[in-house]
Amino acid sequence: MNYECELNFFCETLKKCHIHTAMLSPQDNVEAIVDSRLSSIVGLKSELTVQGMVGNIESHTKYKLGDEFRLQYICMRLPVLRERNVLFIGPYLSSPLPSKEILEICEDRGIAPAAQKMLTEYYASVPIISEDDRIWVLVDTFCERIWQTPSFAIVELNQSYGLPLLPIDSASKGESFDEIAAHIKMMEARYSFENELMRTVSLGQQHKENLLSVAFNDQIFEKRIPDPIRNAKNYCIIMNTLLRKAAEQGGVHPIHIDRISSKYAKKIELTSDTKLISALMREMFSAYCRLVYKHSIKQYSPIVQKTILLIDADISAELSLNQLAKNQEISAGYLSTIFKKETGKTVSEYIQDKRIDHAVYLLNTTHLQIQTVALHCGIMDVQYFSKIFKKKMGKTPREYREDARPGRTV
Repeated sequence: MNYECELNFFCETLKKCHIHTAMLSPQDNVEAIVDSRLSSIVGLKSELTVQGMVGNIESHTKYKLGDEFRLQYICMRLPVLRERNVLFIGPYLSSPLPSKEILEICEDRGIAPAAQKMLTEYYASVPIISEDDRIWVLVDTFCERIWQTPSFAIVELNQSYGLPLLPIDSASKGESFDEIAAHIKMMEARYSFENELMRTVSLGQQHKENLLSVAFNDQIFEKRIPDPIRNAKNYCIIMNTLLRKAAEQGGVHPIHIDRISSKYAKKIELTSDTKLISALMREMFSAYCRLVYKHSIKQYSPIVQKTILLIDADISAELSLNQLAKNQEISAGYLSTIFKKETGKTVSEYIQDKRIDHAVYLLNTTHLQIQTVALHCGIMDVQYFSKIFKKKMGKTPREYREDARPGRTV
């Protein structure tokens, strides 16, 4: 049976999670599984083959191994019709690596001081996959599927990291470290991640939050200044800027972007614990994705785009089809036709939906009286407001607020 489709799907999924995979033959050199960024930093060189490292690789067996840099890997032999049928997954870390351990690794391996900063930055970029991470459900399901068995063996080759997986070339132990080359590789990796992040947000792909979460961890912040919280905040500010530009590329008007950007600028400055920063960055990612998904108008013609912006700019204004058409010096009939064709709603239906959405927001977040909420939504008649609100939400504004915020009176 050909398992190529399952294998390709599995590897593509791990790739989206920033987890490296490689297919090797037992005779291939193990250098093929090494991240090129790590090689540029410490000058790895080995004559060891996959078979020489793992031994006789049995089928229906998942091997767990690590190297002297505390990096971990999964290895398994697959029933695929190709010479290179040994799958390696990794490198990854099971938990963040403390700075003191990184320094000990550098000392034990005789790594030049100039390379230590780059090595620390490299570790910060390695995906962290804890023992209870759902990624392992995917891996185990893949093993069950491809071996067609509900159970398989698990072999741990080096629990104490004693396996000399990647001996370092003696020449690299001196001062021959090429800092420029290593820095270029690290910078390329960082910019590649930032570009992927911006593209994901510009498309409103909120479902990719879990795929990118391996990159949001407490180790990602390069220690540019002594104060750890200020350092983390600065990175968070940079992230807010990148996400803001991505939302703009996604077709969201600055009116909406400025609101969310300002909100997170305040939250960043109020954060006082570095452990909360990575969670805040994930929250920002999701929020900007939702913003693009909800407010992107780049698929519409310029006339419809401007109409939407005029409506969104002040939902409390006295909006009408005639006034919106007059603002663009076109006929009301033409605006009505093109708006309905492109959005699937009439102008009045779109305005009403936006007003109810805003009413829901105000009812959930403020203590304003129902009549005041109606005025903020551009509806002067509170009875009419209650009628159209109930038609869309199934409840009157008062009932909605009581159900959403029990125990609170209006």
